[in-house]
Amino acid sequence: MALQESLAKFKKQQEKCQTTLTSIAAKAGSSKPTVPQKFTPAVPTKPTPAVKFSNDTERLQHINSIRKAPVGAQIKRVIDLLLETRQAFTPEQINDACYVDTKANKAVFDSLRNNLKVSYDGKRFSYKSKHDLKDKSQLLVLVRKFPEGIAVIDLKDSYPSVMEDLQALKAAGQVWLLSNFDSQEDIAYPNDPRVPIKVDDDLKQYFREIELPRDMLDIEKDLQRNGMKPATNTALRRASAENHVCGSKPKPKKKKQEISKRTKLTNAHLPELFQSLKDADSSK
Repeated sequence: MALQESLAKFKKQQEKCQTTLTSIAAKAGSSKPTVPQKFTPAVPTKPTPAVKFSNDTERLQHINSIRKAPVGAQIKRVIDLLLETRQAFTPEQINDACYVDTKANKAVFDSLRNNLKVSYDGKRFSYKSKHDLKDKSQLLVLVRKFPEGIAVIDLKDSYPSVMEDLQALKAAGQVWLLSNFDSQEDIAYPNDPRVPIKVDDDLKQYFREIELPRDMLDIEKDLQRNGMKPATNTALRRASAENHVCGSKPKPKKKKQEISKRTKLTNAHLPELFQSLKDADSSK
């Protein structure tokens, strides 16, 4: 009986607590001010543009054609890049600049590393010219080391403005630029300022009045007589030219085809062409 009475009291306490909580919640809800809702018009959303997957097709085709090109063509493309920029490039930078993937193509990588025009330090590729020059002063020092002359073609790729500096040295009288008789290429000769030579006008006039032989054979003989070696060999050149003419056989002449009775006549409206045939028939 005591247990039942305790349970009845506990239920009454729960009911009382429940009513208290309900009243508190009702008071709190009535105390909040009502906020009027604002009407916002619906903004029309812009349709998202369709993604075009063909925008980059042309570039990808260009890259694919480069990487499928022969090894020599890819090597030339990389060397042109190194020559124009005169900078050192990693394989990744080369791929970004000219689309030649040296890491994926071992033949290209090995050929590029062993190329005479390319320097490789283990990480980067750079252009390697025949003469390591940086400016005009170094160019002048190099030319003075070759009193017999140095070919301009060996200097062209030394640095970007080497030809302008060479012309400036020529204008300043520090070097001479002369054409080679055989190859017609320019040769740079040093003009040593330590030995200035002043020639009298009488000697210049005497030099200009000397009449040279008209035949190159006589000129070569005069040079040899004075202890100088001629740059040409006219006798050998003429002999080889004569052998070439004699060795070439004339083409045989084709025998002129005469008209006979069996010849199919297609120009019957021109009887004078077949007069010989008529004469042959009458003689029989």
